[in-house]
Amino acid sequence: MRSPNGYGSVIKLSGNRRKPFMVRVTKGWTDDGKQQFQPLGYFEKRTEAIAFLADYNKSPFNLDFAKITFSEVFERWSKDAFVKMKPQVQSLHKSAYNAHCKALYNIPYRQIRKHDFQAVIDNCERGYSVKCSIRNLFKHLDEWAYDRDIIVKMYSANLDVGEPTEKKERDIFTDEEVQKLFTMVGQPFVDETLVQLYTGFRISEVLSLTPSNIDEEQKLIRAGGKTAAGRNRIVPIHPDIQPIIDAHMKSGGKLFPCDMNQSSHLHVRKLAMEQYGIYHNSHDCRHTFRSKLDSAGANKVSIDLLMGHKSSDVGERVYTHKTIEELKATIMLLRFCA
Repeated sequence: MRSPNGYGSVIKLSGNRRKPFMVRVTKGWTDDGKQQFQPLGYFEKRTEAIAFLADYNKSPFNLDFAKITFSEVFERWSKDAFVKMKPQVQSLHKSAYNAHCKALYNIPYRQIRKHDFQAVIDNCERGYSVKCSIRNLFKHLDEWAYDRDIIVKMYSANLDVGEPTEKKERDIFTDEEVQKLFTMVGQPFVDETLVQLYTGFRISEVLSLTPSNIDEEQKLIRAGGKTAAGRNRIVPIHPDIQPIIDAHMKSGGKLFPCDMNQSSHLHVRKLAMEQYGIYHNSHDCRHTFRSKLDSAGANKVSIDLLMGHKSSDVGERVYTHKTIEELKATIMLLRFCA
């Protein structure tokens, strides 16, 4: 059936091309009455080209938008969005874009379909959380492009990222993983993770630390909550994390400031850790702390005191000088780095 005047057309280009079907519309006429055409896009299949032309006629867009690429959309979106985002979240989006989206960089955004987005996720060899991060980026870009009439349909909906997998062997940090963290000190979430690994503190306890919790002379941390046994407990500072504590003391406020609620913080932190190649959650730090001390032969009373666990062996024991020295000796049993 013939298309109405001004509708545009789909033509097949000659030669052996990956995308031989071109969508074009009339942009004007020459002085001698010949049509001047504006290409809107190129497609592998005629059906895709016809669907694209139909979308265009439902909601005609600025012809300049036909050429705007995935990379240009990311640059314009990030310029608008990043001023309202926390640095940690910005970092996740940048990582998803830089590490996994290269195949889309130069494709005009209007030509990207669901299978293009899905291919990026399917070709990602990282874990579930990283794939979720890529999908979230696609959703942000689609929403931005849709609001500006660059696209008429958001193809990022219902992308398959698989199912989350929990692996038992990942419960405990390996020495190699901890050494890797030390090479990234100062990166988002790394310092607080190392402090957890060397103190056994819960994430809520680490995020609550202020300079008033640090005894610089005795090299102790007096902090802790959640349970009566864990409240205001003493944990000696291991020499491996002393430089980290010293650096964060300079802020004057909380050692590890956080402007997210704990649930959001843990989610973003897990995503960041997977970007670093570290596949653990926050509780694995505490589990690793106890396991390492058990393996090193630390006595159970000292471990329970350090972790704030209620124990029949601890009773109402107070932190005498002898007790503190025992705790320091126990902390020194922690060995992650050669």
